[in-house]
Amino acid sequence: MPRFSVIVPVFRVQGFLRECLDSVLEQSYRDIEVIAVDDRSPDGCGAILDEYAAGDERVRVLHLPENVGLGRARNAGMPHATGDFLFFLDSDDTLTPGALRAMADRLAESADPDVLVFDYARTHWWGGTRRNVLAHLLAQAAEGTFTAAERPEILDLLMVVWNKVYRRDFVEREGFTFPPGYYEDTPWTFPVMLSAERIATLDRICLNYRQRRQGNILSTTSRKHFDIHDQYERVFAFLDSRPALASWRPYLHTKMGEHCLDILSKPDRLPSSDKGEFFRRTAELFREHKPAGAVVPPELRVLEGGYAAYRVKRQAGRAGRELGRRAGQVRGAAAVRAARGRSVVAAHRPLDPDLVLYAASSHRGVLGDPAAIHRKAREIAPRLRGVWVVRDEEEAATAGLLPPDVEHVVLNSPRHHRLAARAMYFVNDVNWPGGLPKRPGSVHIHTHRGTPLKYMGADLLDKPGARLGLDVPQLLRRADRWDYSLVANRHSELVWERAYPCHFTSLRTGSPRNDVLVGGGGERGAAFRLRHGIPAGHTVVLYAPTRRDYRRGGHVDRFDLARFAEDLGEGHTLVVRLHPGLAAGPARGLGLAELHRRGVLVDATGEPHVEDVLLAADLLVTDYSSLMFDYALLNRPIVVHADDWGAYAASRGVYFDLAAEPPGHVSRSYRELAWLLASGTWRDEESARLRAVFRDRFGEYDDGHAAERVVRTVLLGEDGWVPGPPTAEEPPAMPSADRDLLTSS
Repeated sequence: MPRFSVIVPVFRVQGFLRECLDSVLEQSYRDIEVIAVDDRSPDGCGAILDEYAAGDERVRVLHLPENVGLGRARNAGMPHATGDFLFFLDSDDTLTPGALRAMADRLAESADPDVLVFDYARTHWWGGTRRNVLAHLLAQAAEGTFTAAERPEILDLLMVVWNKVYRRDFVEREGFTFPPGYYEDTPWTFPVMLSAERIATLDRICLNYRQRRQGNILSTTSRKHFDIHDQYERVFAFLDSRPALASWRPYLHTKMGEHCLDILSKPDRLPSSDKGEFFRRTAELFREHKPAGAVVPPELRVLEGGYAAYRVKRQAGRAGRELGRRAGQVRGAAAVRAARGRSVVAAHRPLDPDLVLYAASSHRGVLGDPAAIHRKAREIAPRLRGVWVVRDEEEAATAGLLPPDVEHVVLNSPRHHRLAARAMYFVNDVNWPGGLPKRPGSVHIHTHRGTPLKYMGADLLDKPGARLGLDVPQLLRRADRWDYSLVANRHSELVWERAYPCHFTSLRTGSPRNDVLVGGGGERGAAFRLRHGIPAGHTVVLYAPTRRDYRRGGHVDRFDLARFAEDLGEGHTLVVRLHPGLAAGPARGLGLAELHRRGVLVDATGEPHVEDVLLAADLLVTDYSSLMFDYALLNRPIVVHADDWGAYAASRGVYFDLAAEPPGHVSRSYRELAWLLASGTWRDEESARLRAVFRDRFGEYDDGHAAERVVRTVLLGEDGWVPGPPTAEEPPAMPSADRDLLTSS
């Protein structure tokens, strides 16, 4: 008996059907059966299904003699299901890689609940991907099982059938089936969720919900949307048959009103001539099923009046929004004029020689090279007043990026404009906003964000894919404000002067944020291990992939992280850190967050300071991330996984051939990567030789005094300053316990 019965109703999807079936049949988890129901599709779907059934014994095809609709096609498949769990997959949607394995693991962990709810992402026809905005509800309920009464917020998720799997004997015992109609998911989902005694969640994107440009039946203009009333009649009939669920009537009464008004508010759902009738039918249903003594929410009180009053309120709302928009434009224009006026006034006041404005990572908080310079300035030049410019002070503080003893100001606030007009020094690792004028005498220090491997700045002009959405001329106009460009090696110096043809001076300072890597900082690595519960003596393998310009969204799974963690074996901990540009997107929801919760690996993407992660690692596995240049300073092994080097180099452009001049061994496939680690080759003499050459080339100016060099020579103007002896003559070695483990055979 298979674990999953995947029931796929099929009608007029011949252009999407193969992708759907491949996403199921190519899953690494194979204990499944697929029951494909040809709902008398008039196109080539039936032949495609027969082809798949002939090639894979797990596929069974039912050809219905007549078209019965989505819900009853699902019903037709259910009697043929033999799996432990039912999964109803729409034939134009797809599973994400590893989805069934993640579901199976979560079901086993939660002892086979009645229902497992998982996450999804909307994939738009134009290429964009957007994660479910209520995904946090799944994370909050990630431990154990519960009922809807214990966590009613679970019903706020999209009430559809395909974001869940259902224990088959639970469905059969309760006699759940799908009714006919447009909105057949509604009278299935509410009864199922309210009846389930054990619900579990999986905080992982398991399904790509295709947003078709045309063809979505719920987005077409039709009288068929009146079906929603019949479906809620079925929901209330179910409540009448289950007295124990009577307490849910007020909730469902409100849900019904909200759902119907949402349909009515959409301009493309109902013919204009039918909207009055739809409103009246909704109002009748609302009155008919109103619980005794129920308090109607303010937004639904319109259903207690007539259609004319509803239209007046809608029109008033649109007019109010338009007035608000225009008022906002007026206020915005007035604010711009006021800011310009303040700038004109401030421009006649002298610059404050002790005022330094800092920003990093697009104003996220106290990070990177600017943070290292700020710390050193507070230490050796306390007279300097350092103020951080942040985009969102609450968000920065919550993320641990805004220490309470750091003076800060919110971007584009009046106080920010006043300080920017007076500051002598500006330190940033990305460009300041275009509206910031550069006063004569002020000094802009640009730290960059690491050593460049991929094309940057003006070099992107002949890489249209990589510069999608990037205005290179505007970028260069902002770079015209730079006075100093900090570099860690001659390679960076040459690249920056070519990529940013502007009038700045290159300073061979080293990278301030890497001072801690050169000077030790072992306690920070130990603190990271302790914080994440990494056992003493474990070898920490850090996997740090970068984003891809040849894929919209930037995220590409190179291999199965769960398998990688398992293949590392006992005594190893896998730590994963995605590119910062992927931290807030759907990438972490494609399994990383769930694997972290289960203790399979450590997700360090949200760690505020990457230096702590590097210090905790004994081995870096990366593809083309600039972290390799920083990590090399630790003199610890690096493996480059370059299975798509050709595609990456062609789409983005690179300044040198990393595969020919790597910091360690290079793998071209997952099999090669696994062999390098299992055989111990990753830490052999050739690895050390490659690393030494790489470190000498790209760590040329990193001596542990970069931050102090910037403070003394630029902020304090100490000409001729020479640092004392290096903090450490050799890069800090890994912890002794780990070193002993790695050198044993």
